[in-house]
Amino acid sequence: MKKSLLMKIMALTALLTLAGCGPKAFVKGQYDDVERQNLLNDQWSETDMQVVVKSMVDSLVKHPTISGAKNPPDVIVTQLQNKTSEHIDTQSIMDMIRVELTNSGKVSFLDKEARKDISDEYDYQNSGMVTPESKKSAGGQVGADFIINGRLDSIVQEVGKDKTVYYKLTLNLTNIKTSRISWTAQKEIRKKYKKKTIGL
Repeated sequence: MKKSLLMKIMALTALLTLAGCGPKAFVKGQYDDVERQNLLNDQWSETDMQVVVKSMVDSLVKHPTISGAKNPPDVIVTQLQNKTSEHIDTQSIMDMIRVELTNSGKVSFLDKEARKDISDEYDYQNSGMVTPESKKSAGGQVGADFIINGRLDSIVQEVGKDKTVYYKLTLNLTNIKTSRISWTAQKEIRKKYKKKTIGL
């Protein structure tokens, strides 16, 4: 009888141990302040994005090319190259830059991504399906004055239990008429981590 009870206890203990070693599910959450620093792991985070975007926007709006313009220049955003070893959504970085610059009132942006849709809409509106007084025709778009592009680089160093992750974002504002770079800036971030020893 005692042996049978002991076997049952051992089996139950083993079962509970296996259950504890299984994958964990995140079942309870709450909203967090997006401005709070996020250093949960050693990957690119929204905090990194917020830091570099603020630095770039502050630099650009203070530059004479923008601050001294009589009217807000018309700008298009092109590619931000990802030269890091991580999968980083660089479009999200450029979107945030576009939003912040637009809200500053110092820059006007043209929607490069919508050009095909706009062209299709011209065709539709001039097909006879739209009233003459409301249809739009090609030839009224505004040409861009500048292009914003750049690249994101990183260097990762790991020695023993210490690890550093370095990011550098470089942006350029290029004059379309002359191809001269009218403004360029870079923002550097370095984060330090210490490896934690995980026991059994």
